[in-house]
Amino acid sequence: MKILITGSNGMLGHDLVEVLKGSHELVLTTSKTLDITDEKQTLDFITDSKPDLVINSAAYTDVDGCETNQELAYDVNGEGVKNLSRACKEVDCPLVHISTDYIFNGKNTRPWVEDDEIGPISVYGKSKLKGEEYIQETLDKYFIVRTAWLYGMNGKNFPKTMLELAENHSQITVVYDEVGTPTYTPDLAYGISKLIETDYYGIYHLTNSGNCSWCEFARYIFEMAGVDVEVIPVTASEFARPAPRPSYSVLENKKWIENGFEPLRSYKDAIKEYIELIK
Repeated sequence: MKILITGSNGMLGHDLVEVLKGSHELVLTTSKTLDITDEKQTLDFITDSKPDLVINSAAYTDVDGCETNQELAYDVNGEGVKNLSRACKEVDCPLVHISTDYIFNGKNTRPWVEDDEIGPISVYGKSKLKGEEYIQETLDKYFIVRTAWLYGMNGKNFPKTMLELAENHSQITVVYDEVGTPTYTPDLAYGISKLIETDYYGIYHLTNSGNCSWCEFARYIFEMAGVDVEVIPVTASEFARPAPRPSYSVLENKKWIENGFEPLRSYKDAIKEYIELIK
């Protein structure tokens, strides 16, 4: 297949390239080569490229930044996705779009499934939901892949931040009342590579298996890295940030399993591999 990837230099984009380059022809774009917020440029670029599939891994993902840069958030995460959807419709190709656990309000007591009620509580979540809505209004052939708590070899992420902080601190405070599933971008990229071989279109939740709080995750990271740091649990309200976060955002990979795909490995196995690679 000829696959166009937006945000190919980002954390997930980097791993999508690694996973797909051996078996597909890739057209790689970044914000410098394709501004998805520019409707005409997006349409021209995609109609000229004539891809068989577009994967949108471009997004404005600074959750706190979205609160102060709301126009940018809606431009990239909403209007940009609308432009991609229209261009995909023009060339009749499916769109794979990466979405987020932040489209839920976090007040569930069980893992969220794909058709649960939507209710984002932050600008980031609201702007990402706009993107989902534009896709569903425009296209019949799409994969919306909601995921959570991403980390990988490229870019800033929680495990890297924790290990950097541990170099100069004997104690670190970490939130304990937000629960989710850390997801390793190479595993997510692998899952997407399997999904695009099918025409099982629709909305999917796709994360590593298992769940934990940020505090539990930090302790496990330090344990696996052999680092002696005291992790002090604090509440999200004590750890004040501009954007509210969903307190419970575990995603059940229900549709993924129902369609016969293998569950992604445990987040504990994935973080072990990550730490071995960065040591």
